[in-house]
Amino acid sequence: METAYVYILVSRKDGKCYVGRTNNLLRRFRQHSEGLVVSTRHRRPLVMVHWERLKDKEEATLRERWLKSPESAEFKKRLRSSL
Repeated sequence: METAYVYILVSRKDGKCYVGRTNNLLRRFRQHSEGLVVSTRHRRPLVMVHWERLKDKEEATLRERWLKSPESAEFKKRLRSSL
């Protein structure tokens, strides 16, 4: 099984969060930072405020879904306020 990550980026431009999942955290953050990801290209600069290492893609997918759900709003609000 391959390790997977979920992460949260915050835009310094508009303060909005982006939640993603990857198997290579550093590469994916570089892609976001260089404007290679369409959904975050116009929201740069971005700061990674949270990441989690999970045992596999399935676990990461479940965690990503929760982080994108309304139930995680307070969690993400606290992360944004720490900037």
